[in-house]
Parts: sequence; structure tokens; C-alpha cells
Amino acid sequence: MHIEIWSIGKENDSFIDEGIRYYFQKTKPYNSVELCILQPPKKLATTDIERAKQVEEELILKKLQPQHYLVLLDERGKQLNSIQWSQQFQQLMNQGTKTLVLLIGGAYGVSDNVKKRANQVWSLSPLVFPHQLVRLILAEQVYRSFSILNNSPYHHS
Repeated sequence: MHIEIWSIGKENDSFIDEGIRYYFQKTKPYNSVELCILQPPKKLATTDIERAKQVEEELILKKLQPQHYLVLLDERGKQLNSIQWSQQFQQLMNQGTKTLVLLIGGAYGVSDNVKKRANQVWSLSPLVFPHQLVRLILAEQVYRSFSILNNSPYHHS
């Protein structure tokens, strides 16, 4: 199963990029994972929240393929611990999922159409984090999940 982390927003700062590359490299022996940053047009800088969500919806749905399994990350989603994340990954692999998309929506969340398309909605925390930090946390959690599945000593329960 290939994992893609999609995130609305700007490119990462260099220290975030370095951390993400670090965890992707550690995950590589177990599974392929990549980051895709979806950047709305710069001219969109608007205070119209619904318009921003609409433009972001177009970016997401245009890239999303029917075979993608979409997990939306939202602070109101289902909270899973690291072992449950690894179990979810194992279940998706057992079901033959080709591509898992972990979506970090825009600053104002995602449109109802994107929510409806999501197969699941997960929460990293009830706290709100900056998008760049969420990307790094996701990269680490993906690695942690595969280290759990492969009995690596990285995760201590």
C-alpha cells in the first residue's frame, strides 16, 4: 500500500522538511510514503471562508482518484492511539488498498463534499497544530505504525 500525505498550504520550512525526510527514509524499508502539498492560487488570499474551501475542494477532488482510500484529519475526528493506527494500516493492506491518502485540510477545514468523500475521519489530537507541524507528526506516526507492525523496538508500549 502506498501512503500519500496531502496538505493544503505553503511549502515547508527547511527544518520541517528535514524531519519529514528523516521519517520517510526510516519508513522506506517497510512502505512507500510521500508528501503532496496542494497550494491554492496566491490570488485566493481572501477572507471569504466558503470560497477558500471551495477552491481547496476543487484541488482535492481533482487529484483524488476513485481507488484512493481517503482519511481526513480533523480535530473532531476519531482519536486513535499509535497501536490503533498500525491496526488500521494493517486492515487497509489486508483489504487490498492500493493508495491511502491522509488529508490535512485547509486553515478553515474542508468542504462538505470532501467530508462526504472521506472513508474515515481521524484526529491526531483535540489540539490544533500548524499545518507544517501536522505534516511532521504524520510522517512520524506513519513510521511508528510500520515499526509496530514489524516488531521494531522504536515503539515502546
